[in-house]
Amino acid sequence: MAEKNVLTEGITLYRRRSYKDALAYFFSLPEDSGADSLELSYYIGLCYARLERYDDALLYLEQVVTAGKNINRVLQCRYVLAIIYAVTGRKKLAYFELNKLLETGYRPAAVYSSLAYLHWQRKEPDTCVTYYKKALANDPNNVTALNGLGYVLASENRDLTEALAYCKRALDKAPDSAACLDSLGWVYFKLGLMKEAEKYVRQAVGICDDNEEIMEHLRLIMESRN
Repeated sequence: MAEKNVLTEGITLYRRRSYKDALAYFFSLPEDSGADSLELSYYIGLCYARLERYDDALLYLEQVVTAGKNINRVLQCRYVLAIIYAVTGRKKLAYFELNKLLETGYRPAAVYSSLAYLHWQRKEPDTCVTYYKKALANDPNNVTALNGLGYVLASENRDLTEALAYCKRALDKAPDSAACLDSLGWVYFKLGLMKEAEKYVRQAVGICDDNEEIMEHLRLIMESRN
């Protein structure tokens, strides 16, 4: 109980998304604070991941995985490691972690969606679609899979009506998501409905104006309207 109390303030900051403040708190703890070292590594690693300081995050999250003491934490950290490896271009390591997770049955919809993303990055749309459909077979309401599948189908100019349905379902479940707004706008663009396309992509830009892909979508839409 004492160990939990020592970390409570930092955990509260983390849950409030005050990741820098949480890190500052965790690092301020003296060595004799009584804090569990793996619990500390877990939260420090998550803070660094949220702040996109990926190399720092890997250092701490790998400690939790290597120790193997808390299976739920190990699985969660493996998943975060897989995402970090994917976004930093270390695809072989990402595949390794994701396949390890599939062996355990951990969050299959999320894992399949991550595998779909990796295959999309490798320009393998058919395999990507297969994995997104596997994700939805496990969780029909998975926002990432709904949005990803709709976006991929639209980008490949196939099944646009189906793509529209997937993206609408995703946006219904995550109305403030820039990714979902952008995907729906992209489907409308592919359907030739430029007014609707601009509406949703502009909303996405309003939420996330530093995303190059979303900005490129808006540029293409505006070019088509002129």
